[in-house]
Amino acid sequence: MFVKGIMKAAHECWTASVNTPLNEVIDRLNQNDIQGMPVVVEGTFKGMVSKELIYKNFFESGMTRDSFLAERKVGDVMAYEDLYITENDVFEQTLTTFKGFSIVAVIGNDRKFLGIVTRYDVLEQFESAFGMKKKGVRIAFTSEESEGRIARLAEIVKQYHENIISLATFDETAKLTRRIVLKIEKKDNIDKFAKKLERSGFRILDIKED
Repeated sequence: MFVKGIMKAAHECWTASVNTPLNEVIDRLNQNDIQGMPVVVEGTFKGMVSKELIYKNFFESGMTRDSFLAERKVGDVMAYEDLYITENDVFEQTLTTFKGFSIVAVIGNDRKFLGIVTRYDVLEQFESAFGMKKKGVRIAFTSEESEGRIARLAEIVKQYHENIISLATFDETAKLTRRIVLKIEKKDNIDKFAKKLERSGFRILDIKED
């Protein structure tokens, strides 16, 4: 799945400008129970502002809290101008991008601000990819790295009329094997299905109902 399929569009996002007073930003963050927001100027992404950045700069300022928040603006404290991804990136790439933030900006050409992706959105997608919200039987097994192994697995699944909830593969190149985790709906033929996998060269590691 691409980022554009899970992102929240720009018109749905809370944003700040470089000239927004910090007391307004703090009020907005508190009212909406969020930790940070993108800084956008005339539709262009400029960076991030957050409670952490604001308080860090306050403690280093030597000013009173009220004076600091009233006199300083977002442009004085914003950072992380590189905290973004593009709408055509795959959503897995967001995991290495957050850098402690709960959101990451999505940009287009010339850093045009298109929206955000939240850490919660990404975790939800992984839960869906692994079928965590549906009950079933999870079978973990290994297969040698060779052409046609996934096709063979598909043939066995079809032969036993299994309904797939999720399928994930994990490369173990050093061992010339691939780990596969298959989640299927619970049926009375799980033992027969697993034995067929074993006879076909798939080594069963674990079978668990969840």
